[in-house]
Amino acid sequence: MKGVFVTGTDTGIGKTTFCRDLLRRHPEATYWKPVQTGWPEDDDTRAVEALRSLPGVRLKDPVSPHLAAAREGRTLSLDEILAPARGFEGKLVAEGAGGILVPIAPGLLMADLAKAIGLPVVVVARDRLGTINHTLLTVEALRRRGIPVRGVALLGGDRNRAAIEEYGGVEVVGDPL
Repeated sequence: MKGVFVTGTDTGIGKTTFCRDLLRRHPEATYWKPVQTGWPEDDDTRAVEALRSLPGVRLKDPVSPHLAAAREGRTLSLDEILAPARGFEGKLVAEGAGGILVPIAPGLLMADLAKAIGLPVVVVARDRLGTINHTLLTVEALRRRGIPVRGVALLGGDRNRAAIEEYGGVEVVGDPL
């Protein structure tokens, strides 16, 4: 499997928009939102307009996955979440929910899911006040867990590009595939 796992410095930061643009440039790629909360009102799979997608866990409440699952009387497992991607071959754009340290279940963070999927991570960030700190913290959290960072997608400008590249030792990328 080839591709990227897309995370953000926060929720609502532009991950889905970045994924949609990436899929438009790479129509051969398959989209996967392993865990979606706020569904069906919030449906990132529909929003990216992918030609192909893998199914994922869908939860009603628009809160963190661990809380949304608990409210439905469920506890998510890594095996359950990964099931749709078993045996997948091809180019995959996987989009996380929220940021990389969002809890999915007791003892399971979005970082654990990213690591299990095994794709390099692209961190999506908005170019605004606070971006350098949030981005460097996210990159550091990934590296401390041994998760490869493919780059940072900086949306809305490039004022913080040089600082992120210098202090984070990471490339600001437009098309990581």
